[in-house]
Amino acid sequence: MTLDPDTANPQLVLSEDRKHVRLGDTRQDLPNNPERFDPCVCVLGAERFAGGRRYWEVEVGDKPEWALGVCRESVSRKGQVTATPEHGYWVVWLREGEYMACTSPRTPLPVSVRPSRVGIFLDYEAGEVSFYNVTDTSHLFTFTDTFSGTLRPYFYTGLNAGGTKAAPLIICPVPVQARGNLCP
Repeated sequence: MTLDPDTANPQLVLSEDRKHVRLGDTRQDLPNNPERFDPCVCVLGAERFAGGRRYWEVEVGDKPEWALGVCRESVSRKGQVTATPEHGYWVVWLREGEYMACTSPRTPLPVSVRPSRVGIFLDYEAGEVSFYNVTDTSHLFTFTDTFSGTLRPYFYTGLNAGGTKAAPLIICPVPVQARGNLCP
């Protein structure tokens, strides 16, 4: 799994291998193509899913704000993002110390151990996106829906507050044996 630089907000900095994303200090001079998120500091994964089952993990470390999940490829990338299934987003977030599933209304997630790594399991045909706290191998939340069209991994870095949110989100390699520990 890698990040798609054509979708990255101009304030986001992607690593050369396209596995790390962080909020930069300045806005880059990038083309304002329709694929690019603006003003939301989001980026999509380069992979596209129109079926099958996929699992990936993202290192969130001790970032105080982030959002992860999947979205329809067809979502609007301009203007504010309304991250709900009705708008084509299946996302969980950490914001203001609260873990939430971005349902309508939001669903608070009971988290006993702060995740430093989050696992995301997509089963397209079953219509499920499940989130796991890899740190303590607990289940966080599962969205159940009917998917159509293409889905893409979604990453939101959070805004930078005095440098406290500058740490990157990191797409992690997942050993084959680890995949069976968390997801069906």
